[in-house]
Amino acid sequence: MTSTWTEPGNTATALLLLGRGTDPASERGVDCPGELPAPSDPDLVARATAAKAALGDRVFVLGHHYQRDEVIQFADVTGDSFKLAREAAARPEAEFIVFCGVHFMAESADILTGPDQRVVLPDLAAGCSMADMAVLGQVEAAWDEFTDLGIVGDVVPVTYMNSSADIKGFVGRNNGVVCTSSNAERALTWAFERGQKVFFLPDQHLGRNTAVREMGFDLDDCVLYDPHKPHGGLTPEQLRDAKMILWRGHCSVHGRFTIDSVREVRERVPGVRVLVHPECKHEVVRAADEVGSTEYIIKALEAAPAGSAWAIGTELNLVRRMALAHPDKQIMFLDRTVCYCSTMNRIDLPHLVWALEELVAGRVPNQITVDADTAKHARSALDQMLALP
Repeated sequence: MTSTWTEPGNTATALLLLGRGTDPASERGVDCPGELPAPSDPDLVARATAAKAALGDRVFVLGHHYQRDEVIQFADVTGDSFKLAREAAARPEAEFIVFCGVHFMAESADILTGPDQRVVLPDLAAGCSMADMAVLGQVEAAWDEFTDLGIVGDVVPVTYMNSSADIKGFVGRNNGVVCTSSNAERALTWAFERGQKVFFLPDQHLGRNTAVREMGFDLDDCVLYDPHKPHGGLTPEQLRDAKMILWRGHCSVHGRFTIDSVREVRERVPGVRVLVHPECKHEVVRAADEVGSTEYIIKALEAAPAGSAWAIGTELNLVRRMALAHPDKQIMFLDRTVCYCSTMNRIDLPHLVWALEELVAGRVPNQITVDADTAKHARSALDQMLALP
């Protein structure tokens, strides 16, 4: 069986076009705001090609998997957030690192690269709603509550790579570790060897799914700390009894997928395998056939037999790219709703061309810098992740 990618269509039952509707059953923040811009002017391709050639080895362009194709075509390396940060660190000869991703990724690149290298984010508005859900002042206030309760000595902080440099610095100062979606189990194992509890930031779903699905914890071992409620909405007894204290954060894209999405695709496509990212809700992960990071999803689809059918629960740009790359397989978006990562998609070809041409002209636009003290402690937490067995 062969398949051609079909964009999810405007059906009477399912589709919320970008900016034209909301889903009251979704988590807060998972609406699809705004239309994506129309494809860029073809002249911009020639301008980007010329600017990149003029810069030569002085520039190294990184492209996250969720970027649109018009940007990815100019990336020297594509990958997930941590792979790209490592690739940046492995290019000390590059004077400029142009990061086609979101703000926290560029911060990590700045932390891991040399003092003479400059990291550029083509659009400063390319943020991450999940990372923004954990604010340093709120996290420090929670830590103070743990201290007042007398449990802070039992708590090891762990933060997902999808967090700000401030939060990574907090974790480093408190002897914790950074994790990715592919090594979260190893990071939690490391943490539980050093404490009785984990304070997991900022994605509740990755923390819960890893603890329950991968490590055998019960859902009752996990409590949800809401920074907008007094004491996180928890009693002292709940905090003392918990093994996983999960921050109330989530991904605005992966939060779209529901158990109904899984049921609907199984009814519609006999024999389909459902493969989702661990940032999805626990009931979605539990109902899926396979769960894994972005890199895992890519490798699984590459290795899948011809004729197999897959419903993928992750960002639409990547799902479309994989479907077009593997026409011998039936690869589809898990939800019938079209929803891109709206902040990731702010990095478009016009912004990339502008950034490259500014560098050619001798100006450094949108440089991302992390202050020395924060960078030192964040680097400690990142290095600890690199040292995980």
